[in-house]
Amino acid sequence: MVFGFVALFVVSTAAFALSAVSGGGAGLIVMPLLGLLLSADHVPVALSIGTAVSSLSRIVLFFKAIRWKVVLRFVPLALPSAWGGVLLLKHIQPACLDFFLGLFLIGNLPLMLRRRKADNKLPRSDRLTWLPVIGILAGFISGFTGAVGLLFNGFYHRLGLRKEEIVATRAANDVLLHLVKVALYTFYGLINQTTIIAGLAVAVAALVSSFIMKAWLHHIPDHLFRQVGHGAAAVAGVAMMVLATHQIAVQNHVELHYARTTGQMEVALDWRQHQLSFEVESPTELEIRHSLKRQNVSANVSSQTYLSSGSILHISSARGLYITHMKKLSHFARI
Repeated sequence: MVFGFVALFVVSTAAFALSAVSGGGAGLIVMPLLGLLLSADHVPVALSIGTAVSSLSRIVLFFKAIRWKVVLRFVPLALPSAWGGVLLLKHIQPACLDFFLGLFLIGNLPLMLRRRKADNKLPRSDRLTWLPVIGILAGFISGFTGAVGLLFNGFYHRLGLRKEEIVATRAANDVLLHLVKVALYTFYGLINQTTIIAGLAVAVAALVSSFIMKAWLHHIPDHLFRQVGHGAAAVAGVAMMVLATHQIAVQNHVELHYARTTGQMEVALDWRQHQLSFEVESPTELEIRHSLKRQNVSANVSSQTYLSSGSILHISSARGLYITHMKKLSHFARI
């Protein structure tokens, strides 16, 4: 566990340094590692603690670059929508949403690269009009996952902000949002000692990286700032999808089985009480079977699992396509 927190500090320092260059995304990069140390519903809590400290440090370091017109349009509706995200976190695991957010980050990358010139031609008043809507979406997703980062970074670019203004304005938008989320997580009992330690490790890493990046952020060209942001979005998207896939597999008891004997091969996928199997009995016949698994608990047997009735789809070159029904009982008991 100690090694895990040390690794978390090192990765977080690098992630927040990259975040300063790309204008955000540290939370999305750190999220997969936090998922290995904490339960899924505590990952957003640790992220919020760390990113709140990161936002405070960036406000202090880049205070003069904050665009307050953006902050005043973003924050008011982001706070109540964050509450909605926290409430949803109490009832639904965030793994599925993390998967789709990761898919969005990867799939939206080519679109952001192609539309950059067209976006710069939009009237600035039209861009500011959408800021309250962006605040609502960002607050809700942040409350549910603990981080938003690069998801809405394109909107900051379309406002025509310089890189220092993006870093400072995002920090001003995020700091109150993260502090409110930490209070809500505490109220709903989502904070424990391990979560606090992980959050503090991320927070210290954020402070270290903020002071390092302050010294040379102004040396980075604006076009490189954008390119690093796009690259960080793709990396964060892949990491989120990998973590979310693992969490979904664990939560739904997803298992893949493979067996092969003379003249027969079977691949079976288990999830929850279902089993879907593909069996090749000969080179000319394929069986696709769906079955339901059940569990019984008795005084003498702690757990008993068996397959109830199901259907088999046969695909045969000799007999064609047909369906049969089966009642197969397979007992697995632990005394």
